[in-house]
Amino acid sequence: MRYVLLDRISELHPPEQAVGVKCVSLADDVFVDHFPGHPVMPGALILESLAQLGGVLLEATMRSRGRSDLHALLVSVERAKFRRLVRPGDKMLLEAKGLTASEDGGQVRAFARVDEQLVAEAELTFAFAQVKHASLIAKRREVLNVWLHGSSEEP
Repeated sequence: MRYVLLDRISELHPPEQAVGVKCVSLADDVFVDHFPGHPVMPGALILESLAQLGGVLLEATMRSRGRSDLHALLVSVERAKFRRLVRPGDKMLLEAKGLTASEDGGQVRAFARVDEQLVAEAELTFAFAQVKHASLIAKRREVLNVWLHGSSEEP
């Protein structure tokens, strides 16, 4: 199962906000078992989509402050609420709003919507890990370029 649960980032305005998209497909591996005959995206994966977007926002915030060596790690989920089911064919619009960011970590308020209806929301807290290995930094940059520009090439 792949754990890249963010298809595109349409807006990135550190430290305030990031907006992204996750297109939910019946081809996603999770629907083999969750649930046969009644496919529903697990809430934990909706949270992971929001966490990936929130992590990008916090990392971009720190890059703008001269720290390009930090990787955001989700450490806490608070006030999570799930308001409706997400099914194959849905296009989730994801939004992360920056609350705090320091060299230790940060916090975002995140929302997922389908057809302008709120499906999930949570406050997500991250710690930063320092990444020094050049190939890991390059891989992260490649994924970020795909999310932002649709290609692994630098714009």
